[in-house]
Amino acid sequence: MSEGVSVMVVDDHPIWREGVARDLTEHGFDVRATAADGDAAVRIARAVRPDVVLMDLNLGETSGVDATREITGALPSTKVLVLSASGEHEDVLEAVKAGASGYLVKSASALELVDAVRRTADGDPVFTAGLAGLVLGEYRRMADTPSDGAPPPRLTERETDVLRFVAKGMTARQIAEKLVLSHRTVENHVQSTLRKLQLHNRVELARYAIEHGLDEQ
Repeated sequence: MSEGVSVMVVDDHPIWREGVARDLTEHGFDVRATAADGDAAVRIARAVRPDVVLMDLNLGETSGVDATREITGALPSTKVLVLSASGEHEDVLEAVKAGASGYLVKSASALELVDAVRRTADGDPVFTAGLAGLVLGEYRRMADTPSDGAPPPRLTERETDVLRFVAKGMTARQIAEKLVLSHRTVENHVQSTLRKLQLHNRVELARYAIEHGLDEQ
């Protein structure tokens, strides 16, 4: 459900920005603010602390990637969903590395956008078709880099089970059905695992799982 999910819309084009804000409001989201550039996005996000920031990348002096990095660093509970005209692989990977939870291109329909914001608020990584494979492929490539040899944090058996399914790209609701748990219980396990591993979002969690071979189990 959209009720209670707070959102901020960041885009340098006023007609697009206000149109997206209006669509989200009509679908029950609490649109707390909009911003036209990266500096304003960071400043306003700190003030209103939205659940989700819908972020464009082309914002002028402070890019959407830079703004994403600052917002996710300052507000760990705020998730950033990129909404960009660009589907270039480099842009997608830079956004994810900066802390974005997902990436949607602007050719997405209004209903796809609404669903993506809802899922992002739920903690699911959301990507336009074809881009999720790109991100996971990059993480698999990075997994070949030697580690520093530090021992991994101790996870419970159930946390490991949840992490394994996250690595397979399953949503929290799908994991709950698979393990016969409540959605809230799965979310609690995810949040506990994030804290133990000192990670920020499920995309980073998927990367960790892939690096440790959990997606192949």
